[in-house]
Amino acid sequence: MTTDDTGQDSRLPPDARIDSLEKRIERAQQVEAERTHRPQLNPTTRIAQQLFGHLIGAPAGGGLIGWGLDSLFGTFPLWFLIMLFVGFGVGVRNVMRISRTPPGGEPGQSS
Repeated sequence: MTTDDTGQDSRLPPDARIDSLEKRIERAQQVEAERTHRPQLNPTTRIAQQLFGHLIGAPAGGGLIGWGLDSLFGTFPLWFLIMLFVGFGVGVRNVMRISRTPPGGEPGQSS
C-alpha cells in the first residue's frame, strides 16, 4: 500500500466531508460574488456623461464666476457674459480633447 506525506493511503477516495465542505464553500463564494457584483459601465456611456458634464459644467462655472465678479464690481451683464463664453470655450476644448483619446485609453490623457 502506498501512502502520501500525511500517512494516508493515496488510493483511497477522498473523504466525503471534504467534498461536502468544498461544495458549500463554492456555493457561498458564488452567492457572495452575486451579492457584491457591481455592473461594469459601458465605456461609451462614461464618455458621454463626461462630455455632457463638460458642456454644462464649464459654462455654468464660468457664469457663476462672472456673476460673482459682477456682484463685486457692480457691472452686472459684462463679466457674466464674458465668463459664460469663456466657460463655453473651455467646455468645447475639453470635449475635443476627450474625443481625441484613443478607445480604451483614459479620458483626459492625450497621446
